[in-house]
Amino acid sequence: MKERQPIVAIDGPAGSGKSTVAKLTAERTGLQFVSSGAMYRAVALYARRKGIPAPDETSLVELSRQLVFLFSTDAQGNIHTCVNGEDITDALRSPEVGALASEIATIPAVRAQLVAKQQAYGRAGGVIMEGRDIQTVVFPDADIKIFLTASEEERARRRWNELTERGEFLPYQSVLDEVCARDRRDAERDVSPLRPADDAISVNTDNRTIAEVVDILVQLITVWQLHPELHGDALARAAGFSKGTCI
Repeated sequence: MKERQPIVAIDGPAGSGKSTVAKLTAERTGLQFVSSGAMYRAVALYARRKGIPAPDETSLVELSRQLVFLFSTDAQGNIHTCVNGEDITDALRSPEVGALASEIATIPAVRAQLVAKQQAYGRAGGVIMEGRDIQTVVFPDADIKIFLTASEEERARRRWNELTERGEFLPYQSVLDEVCARDRRDAERDVSPLRPADDAISVNTDNRTIAEVVDILVQLITVWQLHPELHGDALARAAGFSKGTCI
């Protein structure tokens, strides 16, 4: 068995379940969950505190350079994001921070700073990192690359249920339209467009429970730990998935 633990890169469109699946898989395997999205939210949080607007790219790039990240998991399985020694986990959930983070994420120079930090953080292995360009840009040489998929209708349904539970009542069709629009933006953007890597294992989450998807990822990681020379299709087949990289 290989002593170094794997770099597991998980991508996928909004609503595919990548954050939830990545967190639970990390808990099951003892790997550290790292959210690339939390890094962009952290830049947004500190930008708001310092009064730096989104158009001020120079200041945002310098701010990104100054941030030092630490991700940890407590005894209850909760993920904590610390920046420059401060636990900012709860502050990152603010809608205002999320909105500004979406703007900041479109700035190439900021992305370059954060990609470098993500690469440095996960280079030694033992991490499950999720985002929208992890297996194509951040870790193109990741040991295990996962691309989670689900139909637009299913992802819209999940989003609609989430909003309804929060007391936000929107027509399903409007949620579906936004999911489709976001997919187009993610796939067509000039910087880090969303797409599966050539050697990624695509896992369709339609008609599967979260637990079933987590089981698939745990199986892939377990087999890699025994046979670290395997990747992509060879790894999927060794893990018992006869359809190879389309599970």
